[in-house]
Amino acid sequence: MAHRTIVGIDVGTTKVCTIVGQVYDNGRINVLGVGLTPSKGLDKGVVVNIDDAVNAIATSVEKAERLSGYRINAAFVGIAGRHIQSLNSRGVVAVARSDHEITRHDVARAVEAAQAVAIPTQREVIHVIPRAYVVDGNEGIRDPIGMSGFRLEVETHIITGEVMAIQNLIKSVQKTGVEIDDLVLQPLAAGEAVLSADDKDRGVVLVDIGGGTTDIAVFAQGGIWHTSVIPVGGNHFTNDIVIVQQTPHNTAEYLKLKYGAAIAEETEEGSDDVIDVEGFAPGERQQISRRMLNQVLQARAEELTELIYNEIRRSGYEGLLPAGIVLTGGTAQLPRLDELMRDMLGIPVRIGTPADLTGLVDTLNSPAYATAIGLLRWGMRHGASGLHSGSAPPEHSGWISTYERFKRWLKEFLP
Repeated sequence: MAHRTIVGIDVGTTKVCTIVGQVYDNGRINVLGVGLTPSKGLDKGVVVNIDDAVNAIATSVEKAERLSGYRINAAFVGIAGRHIQSLNSRGVVAVARSDHEITRHDVARAVEAAQAVAIPTQREVIHVIPRAYVVDGNEGIRDPIGMSGFRLEVETHIITGEVMAIQNLIKSVQKTGVEIDDLVLQPLAAGEAVLSADDKDRGVVLVDIGGGTTDIAVFAQGGIWHTSVIPVGGNHFTNDIVIVQQTPHNTAEYLKLKYGAAIAEETEEGSDDVIDVEGFAPGERQQISRRMLNQVLQARAEELTELIYNEIRRSGYEGLLPAGIVLTGGTAQLPRLDELMRDMLGIPVRIGTPADLTGLVDTLNSPAYATAIGLLRWGMRHGASGLHSGSAPPEHSGWISTYERFKRWLKEFLP
């Protein structure tokens, strides 16, 4: 059976993960090598120090090369959703023709009027999607051309990107000597790994809870309809423990991973578990109540759930998501987080883990690796376009051409 060797690099706030895999036509992935390194030089998924980021990416790539015996010269790279924001905007024009028939020209003017929103200087419009039209107050019109009316309104969904943030990620990867096959939005990649076509058709929210941010992508009618980023992730859970329990950061992280849960049990008097951990001073021990620990985590989990709910409401799809929420990202592994969200929101919530893997998979079938595995699936599905077939002169194939290509395919994937 035909297969291709594809490389995915997920550059996140807490970890950089490079995966080399053979991807087969039937969707099976045989993982040949994995390179995992703690992330440096990134804050909330954005490169803040290029040298540190280059070192972290290079280390991760070398580890994957050593394990797989495969020389990595090109990869599909995940880009955090934080620089990609979408806003809804309306444009209104008077119909130009004296017989009041709406033409393509009127539609173009209305869409242009909708783009006249104030966009901060460091951002640029990547894509404008007309969603629905209103003719003389009649809403929900899909195609107004040929209709009669005095006044045409268009509802658009405008997607903007932060040019510098995208440029710095491209440069960091290219400086390690790896060409970029494609930049892929992380929530789109994670969706490739954990969502079925049926989920995307029926309506589903992918919630990717990473270390520094939570990416949200609403899929409906097979496409992606709304993306947003909440600046809260697993690190915030850990920091809450540091502050409330007054423990060192690494102790707090250990407590969260080993004893944490998103729902604090009501315990009877005197039956609370006490955990003995290291304190700040060498040799100092400290007793921590498990129930208190989980109360801290529950408070933060409830806050995050409310923020997610607000985003779903803002997307306009509330109540239209029969497939519910699929959680991915490292923090999705916090015990009972799915249960808490189900109770609070009253919709189905499940944890998405990548399936159909063989090879070095003992660690990879966890929600923390959904994006990296999804990048391989993405490469299989969309990547055979021969993007750098060696024809472009190397000095031209800098970050600009990669960025232009990224903008081009975004237009195709967003509805």
